[in-house]
Amino acid sequence: MEYRIPGLQQAELAFTGEIILRTTCMFLLIIILLRLTGRRGVRQLTLFEVAMILALGSAAGDPMFQKEVPVFYAIVVFGIVLAWYKLITFLASRSKLLTRLLEGKEMVVVKNGMFNIEENRRTDFSQNEFFAELRNQSVEHLGQVKIALLEVDGTMSILRYPEQEVRYGLPLFPVDTTATDNHAPRVCTFCGKVEESGSRILRCSRCGKNEWTTAINTA
Repeated sequence: MEYRIPGLQQAELAFTGEIILRTTCMFLLIIILLRLTGRRGVRQLTLFEVAMILALGSAAGDPMFQKEVPVFYAIVVFGIVLAWYKLITFLASRSKLLTRLLEGKEMVVVKNGMFNIEENRRTDFSQNEFFAELRNQSVEHLGQVKIALLEVDGTMSILRYPEQEVRYGLPLFPVDTTATDNHAPRVCTFCGKVEESGSRILRCSRCGKNEWTTAINTA
């Protein structure tokens, strides 16, 4: 007895094979397009490039399973988008203003061993996200960092103090937020401002917070 899947006609089975070929073709086109952009990984993509890839979603997806949409149309769309991408990146390489409009600009996260609260108030990122990224790069406390930049592609660039110049700073690994060592400087747990030991300041003069912990200066 021949077994048939209910509702599945012979024509549908034939088109299933075509879907496999269409999907394979579109997958290869996507890989080729990403390689032609010159990028090596998703982490290196800027906002402009992410927007370009999202815009290609429909062009890549529809021909995979819709008979009415020829694969050739998708190839045309990919070619046009790639041409515009190359043109815009060429112009952006010669115009700082256009580059800023398309990609934004790098952001100072840490400066002189303290969290840069003024600039970071303008962003939607939380302090914990920045500190987690610093921990991932083996930064134990802010006193080790001269400057840390969040690049436009989402990576963190860090310039460290030389070992002999490391200062007291805010520990970045989870600690008790109560200062326990009366002989060591205190540090604001929000902005990283360090106060000398014995200081009776209740609120941080830099950010207005009143949570402190013991600063460390390990190299």
